[in-house]
Amino acid sequence: MRNISLILKQFSRTVLLIAGFAILGLSAHAQGDATKGEALFKANCTTCHKIESQLVGPALGPLVTAETDDKWLTKWIQNNQALIAAKDERALKIYNQFNQQGMTVFGSFTDGDVADILAYIRADWKTQQAKATAAPAGGAGAAAESGPSDLVIWGLIGVIIVAFIVILVLNKVIATLERLMLKSKGLLPEEDLEEKAPVDRMAGIRKLAKNKKFVFFVILCGTVACGSWTWVTLWNTNVHSGYQPVQPIHFPHDLHAGVMKIDCQYCHSGAYKSKNASIPSLNVCMNCHKVVKQESPEIQKIYAALGYDPKTQKYDSTKAKPMQWVRVHNLPDFAYFNHSQHVKVAGIKCQQCHGPVQTMKEIYQYSPLTMKWCIQCHKRTEVNYKGNAYYDNMIAVHDRIKRGEKVTAASLGGIECGKCHY
Repeated sequence: MRNISLILKQFSRTVLLIAGFAILGLSAHAQGDATKGEALFKANCTTCHKIESQLVGPALGPLVTAETDDKWLTKWIQNNQALIAAKDERALKIYNQFNQQGMTVFGSFTDGDVADILAYIRADWKTQQAKATAAPAGGAGAAAESGPSDLVIWGLIGVIIVAFIVILVLNKVIATLERLMLKSKGLLPEEDLEEKAPVDRMAGIRKLAKNKKFVFFVILCGTVACGSWTWVTLWNTNVHSGYQPVQPIHFPHDLHAGVMKIDCQYCHSGAYKSKNASIPSLNVCMNCHKVVKQESPEIQKIYAALGYDPKTQKYDSTKAKPMQWVRVHNLPDFAYFNHSQHVKVAGIKCQQCHGPVQTMKEIYQYSPLTMKWCIQCHKRTEVNYKGNAYYDNMIAVHDRIKRGEKVTAASLGGIECGKCHY
């Protein structure tokens, strides 16, 4: 009996030991603090990684969830270069999979910091998976509660209108039949049987046409109205205030210039140094959108135009094609306008001509851009010549003229390219 009890005692210890290791293994993922991990992840990892999709590096949600060896993950995050140098099989597989792009070494992370980040990644990925699973059911419920379709409602309205018309027609038919029956029986009143004399409806018009004062007044009003309409039409020829063409990419100025406070000249860099403000190349967009909002359909249009593959992060020039932007502000060829003179010399803000672009969902022509509009602006705009290099040069040239010194056209900007080539 004693031997049996010893065997049972040793067996129970073994079972408890195995159960303890199992519990530790199952709870290994829950040791980190997901809240702290979220802050660490957003501060250090979002430049290269997303949880649900690939960015510069792989999608971390499925990767971290599939990898159960947290000790190895900790070593990889803290010093992946050491694992690669040691020829670690898993490290080399990831390194070669992403074109041997080295991951940043986070030697300052403690084991606790890494555990917090892993806990956050797993919790967020689990939440996203749960939402994706529940989405179809939620969508079906929403569709069931959306009420009757527009087709049914318009169908009912149509039936009601047709029924109303049928009722009116039947009432008219009934009234006509009753009248015929009464007429056949001789029961209609005599006044109804008498034929009414025809009425000359044009008599009033003929009478007015013979009134010379009335005719003169009508001709005068017509001449004034037609002349005013002709003048306004000619005056507004080629004036396109409010013109808003459909662009190949929906670019929200209210988001970029308004919410994000991006300076206009970050994209339109030519406004400060040349005649034209210039349309930004798509490479300017890629400064941000190589990482930001990759899933947006509008950003996908940029990728398609550049022949860019966000998965491999490579450009294929054979697939690239120009973006066909539609010009909004278009001056006639005989009108010369230099952006740099207004922006750099005069210090005029873009909004003074282009309107509140920081509130426009899509850009449109705000100002009429007519000669009268330009002249009015030039009349009321005060020139601030103090400390301005352009006007300092002008004053210096005038002083040289007063002293009788030689002044060439080059002194007045005569050799600038824009003087001839515009």
